[in-house]
Amino acid sequence: MRNNLLSEKLVYTGVSQTPTHLHLCTYNATEMQEASGSSLQEISGTLNNEQVNWLQIHGLKDTETVREVCSQFEIDFLVLQDILNANHLTKIEEHDKYIVLILKIFRYGGPEDEDEANDLNRQQVCIILGSNYVLTFLEHESDFFDEVTVALRNNVLKIRGRQTDYLLSVLLNSIIGNYISLISSIDDELEDLEEKLLTISDGNDIGVEIQSLRRQYMSMKKAVLPLKEQYVKLLRAENLLMHKVNRAFFNDVNDHLQFVLQTIEICRETLSSLVDLYISNNDLRMNDIMKRLTVVSTIFIPLTFLVGVWGMNFQNMPELDWRYGYLFAWLLMTIIGIIVYLYFRKKKWY
Repeated sequence: MRNNLLSEKLVYTGVSQTPTHLHLCTYNATEMQEASGSSLQEISGTLNNEQVNWLQIHGLKDTETVREVCSQFEIDFLVLQDILNANHLTKIEEHDKYIVLILKIFRYGGPEDEDEANDLNRQQVCIILGSNYVLTFLEHESDFFDEVTVALRNNVLKIRGRQTDYLLSVLLNSIIGNYISLISSIDDELEDLEEKLLTISDGNDIGVEIQSLRRQYMSMKKAVLPLKEQYVKLLRAENLLMHKVNRAFFNDVNDHLQFVLQTIEICRETLSSLVDLYISNNDLRMNDIMKRLTVVSTIFIPLTFLVGVWGMNFQNMPELDWRYGYLFAWLLMTIIGIIVYLYFRKKKWY
């Protein structure tokens, strides 16, 4: 791993090929303007320091454009490197003039719908909160925050008349809502798997389903668990960028986060019990197979004994001279086999 403190070169570490483009919403209580472009120069005329500026950057492939945006808003170089690091850990970091949040969002299927529908795709989202701006950096072209854009256009709940930290709380609520949807889906699938395992079915794919859900759970846990400690930074009273009037909205987001964390813990216990139950079911199925094989072997033991007796080469064996000896042998062996089988059935061993 290269030392990032010894290089000024910016490298996007993700795999997204989405062309970098920007979408700006500038608004106040009475009006709103929007602008889109592939560079900062194309939308710079819409920026207004007297209003709230929400700038969405989709696609991080063009690192120079990302650098220009960060320079415009005086974002530190190390934060810029974190934005371009698609595998960065979830964190919330306070600076003198802004707060940085690095989070993950999830969806089923690939970013361009090339992957299978059951594949879980993770995308990094970086949000930077300033006194009069909010920046969101997304790796792919996404409609994830379109609902917030529509709310701004329609001024739902007078959203345009509120400060930037309220916009942050709305964005966070959308992300936590994504977590709730996903973890609830995983929890429901785990319950369905538990019912399947309790029926001791012969589903050979149950183990594969457990592993698939376990991978989804681990990805979710890795993204959400750090927020348990990091989110407290947003609620501290000395944080000047977080206004007291909007604290209730962040408390609401925190309630949703706690629900996600509790459900993750429940899923951990469920996964652990499912693995134990799956192993126990495999042992039960193996024991059942061995019991059936043992019963079959036991039925043939007396038949093998009779064949062994009549297969001996003694001269004085009267059965060998009987006219119907062969038929008698078959009837005797069949009767003995049926009797042994019925005995096992009566004892419920088979």
